[in-house]
This record gives sequence, structure tokens and C-alpha cells, in this order.
Amino acid sequence: MARQLFYDRLLTDFADHPRTIVLSSHLIDEVANLLEHVIVIDHGRIIMDDEVEAITGSAFAVAGSSAAVEKFCGERPVLHRDSLGALASVTVDSTLTAEDRALARTLGLELAPVSLQQLIVRRTLKANEGPGFRDDADNQNLEVLR
Repeated sequence: MARQLFYDRLLTDFADHPRTIVLSSHLIDEVANLLEHVIVIDHGRIIMDDEVEAITGSAFAVAGSSAAVEKFCGERPVLHRDSLGALASVTVDSTLTAEDRALARTLGLELAPVSLQQLIVRRTLKANEGPGFRDDADNQNLEVLR
């Protein structure tokens, strides 16, 4: 309740006095509707720097039978994979096209948007998969700024 009151007052003050506000939070979904631009810094590296609309439209999730999901994904860039038995869910790092939608329908797959928080976590983890990066489960160095 106190955080929501803070956000409401912040928006009211911003409406009265427009300016750039830097907001750092690990509760990304909670502040997502306040954001226009996102910069994600992880281990001193900029992982994302773009408008929220551009970021949230840049990836999608596809779910269904593992075989159909793998067929759909093909050579598409994958940020994350989950599977349970014969089912799979994949976060694809590309925009969703009309052709993608048609193929997903044909294969009996479900398509869904990826939340800003999911996308930030997925891209941060993917960026840290390269050589020389250690796996920080707590992501203490992850910051999200206005």
C-alpha cells in the first residue's frame, strides 16, 4: 500500500513538474506502467537501453508440444526454454510476425507476450551465459532505471 501511494504521488508530481526521474527497482512488474524508457545495467554492462514499447514488443513466448515448439523455433533466437514432460515453453527473442502467428496456429501452439520483468531477467541471464561471467542467482548487480 505504501509503495502504491508513493507511485501515485510520484506520477502526480511528475504531471505537475515534468522531468526525467531515475527509478531503480527489482520489482519491475510493479513499476512497469510508470516507465517510458528502460536501461538495464548488469555487472557494469548495459544490457538494455530502449523505450518500453520497443522492448516489450521485441520478444514473445510460445508454448505447446515439445516437438511443435522446436519446429516453430527453428533458427529463431531463443532466450529461455522450459519443459515438462511432452510440453515446452520458449521465450523467443524476436518480434512476432503474421507468418509466425499463422505457423503457430497450424502447429497448435499458444503465443503470448512476455512481461517486462520476464524479458529483463531472460536477457540478463542470456548475456551472462558467455565466457567470463559468473552465475549470480541473486542478481544483486541488476538495476532498472527510468
